[in-house]
Amino acid sequence: MSDSETNTRTRAHALPGAHWPTRDEASASLLFQPGRIGARTARTRTWVPAMVPWRASDEGFVTPDVRDWYRRFADGQPGVLVLEATGIRDVPSGPLLRIGHERFVPGLRELASDVREHSQGRTLSLVQIIDFLAVRRRPEKEKFVQRFLELTRAHRDGLERLGRVEAARGDEASVRRALLELPHDELLGVLAPREREALEFGYRERVGDLHLAHVRELPRSLPSLFADAAARAREAGFDGVELHYAHAYTMASFLSRTNDRDDGYGGSPQARVRLPLEIFEAVRRQVGADFLVGCRFLGDEVIEGGSRIDDACFYAEQFARAGMDFLSLSKGGKFDDAKQPKVGAAVYPYTGPSGQECMPTVRIDDARDPASRGPFGRNLGLARAVRERVRAAGFETPVVGAGGIGTFGLAESALREGDCDFVAAARQSLADPEWWRKIEEGRGAEVRRCEFTNYCEGLDQQHKQVTCKLWDRDFDTPLPWPSATGATLPLSHDGKRRLIAP
Repeated sequence: MSDSETNTRTRAHALPGAHWPTRDEASASLLFQPGRIGARTARTRTWVPAMVPWRASDEGFVTPDVRDWYRRFADGQPGVLVLEATGIRDVPSGPLLRIGHERFVPGLRELASDVREHSQGRTLSLVQIIDFLAVRRRPEKEKFVQRFLELTRAHRDGLERLGRVEAARGDEASVRRALLELPHDELLGVLAPREREALEFGYRERVGDLHLAHVRELPRSLPSLFADAAARAREAGFDGVELHYAHAYTMASFLSRTNDRDDGYGGSPQARVRLPLEIFEAVRRQVGADFLVGCRFLGDEVIEGGSRIDDACFYAEQFARAGMDFLSLSKGGKFDDAKQPKVGAAVYPYTGPSGQECMPTVRIDDARDPASRGPFGRNLGLARAVRERVRAAGFETPVVGAGGIGTFGLAESALREGDCDFVAAARQSLADPEWWRKIEEGRGAEVRRCEFTNYCEGLDQQHKQVTCKLWDRDFDTPLPWPSATGATLPLSHDGKRRLIAP
């Protein structure tokens, strides 16, 4: 039985019952007590983590739709609101926010102002800053063989083994033509492992590709890129940054057990954490001690040969010792076990077993654990292990826990039982951006509850503007305030979904 078959079932777990506190009960809870983060204090221990909504311009600028998205979350007055993954390089990256140049600062400044206004100054705002390596779409076979494949002696030898001696000894055009004429399985047998991957999944750079000059130089280039991006976030008026060290991207790859670089930045836990620490130190020097700097990283990569919770605990202690202001835990979400994309599409890191564990739905289960009951608080154990390691080392660095949290009871118990110091909820906050505020005001019965079906994730996978199925067909409920777009009710590009939660 494969991991995906083991971890996922067809039976859907029912949403757990919910007890919603009165205003007084909420006021007395840990969830709505202040929480210290570095030099700042969050008003409550509620947290909206980064979500990419695909609303930026193709050049990476803030748009009116982006402003509406964050205004709506700020209406809920969470203790902390984290801006989506925002690219630190000044390179094209599609409709993702960017912070790799001063020209992006004015739009980001508007966002920071929006959050302050709509939260009435009650929410700390952070920018999640990210670096990623090249990932290309899965090519057509003919295009791959004719244009992208770099011919080597091994390809000619492979053709000879298959009896295509004349073609193997011919010119380059003959070799490529012969390769294309092979049955697909035979072609795969002639290709090297990375070539097979490039054909079947699309070309993808790795941090271990030291033959590529720009990858080899990452330890020299990234610290200043991250530090400059953090300085721009400060200039724009945000309260801090979250270094994106999680999932399928550059810094998570440095932390991964699969990182076997032999230049002092891979091959052992101490070497793998070296660049993440150097980046943090560069950022801290640039922004000072009063600007929040923490990171989001993985408690478990889930993939074969990947990092596990013992690695995460070691990294957490090093991050705390270096002086990070918070540690936010996630899980999985890797390219390594993603499903094969269609021709012309890019591989998506949330489609395999590690992706299922990153964003578990009500249909997730674990046959090896009879106590497993779907997604609800599924990953809090990782946060608890990290927190215990950090406390045992003598540090009070706050730990942010997440994963299938959609009720007051689960959030409060996570704090009381020592799983974490702050509670993050992404999908539930998307379903109802005001849910934290409703609970705090004793109006929990009004909360629109996430069903954890990953309708939103399906839109993200297609790079469509992310919405929630619980509200995106509601065309009758008016906006809570005038849209930044000027539209009465902003709709998705296809005109079929509303973009702002009612």
